[in-house]
Amino acid sequence: MKKVIKFSTLFIPAVILSAVLIGSGVVGFAFKGINYGIDFQAGFIEKVRVAPTAFTLRYEGAMSVTVSQSSTGLTLVQTSVSSDNRSWSFPYASYQTVGDFAAAIAQVPGVTAEVSGPASVALKSVFPDSEVLSRLSATPYRFHYVPQDAPVISSDEIRGVLASAYPAASVQVIGKPQDRLFQIRLADDGSDKNASLSLRNGLSEVFNSKYGEENVAVISTDFVGSLFSKSLASQAIWLVLVTLVLIWAYCALRFRWDFAVGGVLAIMHDALIMVAFIVWTRMQFNSTTIAAILTILGYSINDTVVIFDRIRENMRFHPDMSITDILDLSQTEILSRTIITTLCTMLAVLSLFIFTTGDMKEFALALLVGMTSGVYSTIYIASAFISFVGRFRKDGGKMVEKVNRLNP
Repeated sequence: MKKVIKFSTLFIPAVILSAVLIGSGVVGFAFKGINYGIDFQAGFIEKVRVAPTAFTLRYEGAMSVTVSQSSTGLTLVQTSVSSDNRSWSFPYASYQTVGDFAAAIAQVPGVTAEVSGPASVALKSVFPDSEVLSRLSATPYRFHYVPQDAPVISSDEIRGVLASAYPAASVQVIGKPQDRLFQIRLADDGSDKNASLSLRNGLSEVFNSKYGEENVAVISTDFVGSLFSKSLASQAIWLVLVTLVLIWAYCALRFRWDFAVGGVLAIMHDALIMVAFIVWTRMQFNSTTIAAILTILGYSINDTVVIFDRIRENMRFHPDMSITDILDLSQTEILSRTIITTLCTMLAVLSLFIFTTGDMKEFALALLVGMTSGVYSTIYIASAFISFVGRFRKDGGKMVEKVNRLNP
C-alpha cells in the first residue's frame, strides 16, 4: 500500500487561510466595490480609435448609393425607384492600396474619392466610422487607418482628455497599444431621460476638440438603462443561488447531509475566492465573468463528487478506520487523477489566456484561478467540514450500521 498523505494536518491552517482571503475580498468589496461591466452597470459604452482619415467618399446624384465593407473588399450598391440597380465590388486582392481604389472609383457614376493619407496604405487596413450612415451623400464618408509609425496613445492620456467633462470615465485599452483602440464607459445615474444621446454627443465633442473630427473613428456603441442593468444583476444572483441549491439537493440525495453541506461550502468558497480576485485585480464583472463562475462551480463540484464516491467506497472496505483517516486515504488515492485532469484542462485554458485578448482572456484567467481554488477546496474545505461533523456523530461519521449491512 502506498504512503498515505496526511492532508488532515492542514485542515485548520487551510480554513484560516481561506477565511483571510475571503475576508480580504469582503473588505475590498466594502471599500473599493466591484468593477461592474456595462452588463450590470447602467451607462454608455463606446469603442473609439484615434486614427487619421485615409480617404473620403462623396456622392452627388439622384440615386441612392451605399457602401459596405467585408473581409474580402469594399462594395458599392446603387439603387433607385426603378429597377436600374447596380453594384461595384473592389476586392482587396485586385485593389491592394488606397490609391488603387481611388483611381478605380471613377467607374461609379457620381461618386468621388479624395485621398487624405498616403496612397500606399493597404486598402484592407482601413475602417469606417460606425456612427456615419452607409448611404453616401455630399457629406464626406470617411475611412480611417492607423499609420505604422503613429505614436502610442496611453489610457492615461485618454483619461486626461475626458477628465474635465467625465472625471469618472472608465478607459480600457483594447488589443495592442499600437492599435489606438479604447473602450470608454460612462455611468448613467438615471436622471437624464436622453442619456444615451447626451453621452454620445458629449463624448464626440470632447474627442473632436482634442484630436479633430477627421482623426476619430467610433467603432461601436452600446447603452444599458438603469432598470435593465438592475434586472440583469438580480438575475445573476438568483442564478448562482439556484445553482447552489440544486447542487446541495443532488449531493444530499446521492450521499448524506454533511457531504452535501461540505460540497456546497466548497463551491461557495470558490465563488467567494473569485469575487475577492475580481475585487482586488479590478477585473470587469460582466456576463462573461458570470459564465466563468458558473463553469468553475460545475468543475469544482465534479471534482468533489469524485472524491465523495471514493470516500463512500473506502467506508465500506475499511469500517475500522476513523473518518479522518478515510479522508486522507481517499484524497491520496485520487490525487493522481486530480492532478492529471486539472493540468490537462489548465493547458487548454492557458492557451486561451496567452493567445486571446479582451473578454476571452479574462474568462481564461478566471478559469485558471477558479480551477486552482476548486482543487484546493475539495481537499481542504469539503473534507475539513466532513471531518469536523464526524466528531459529533454517534457513528463517528462512518455510518457503521449501514456498513455492517453492506458487509455482513
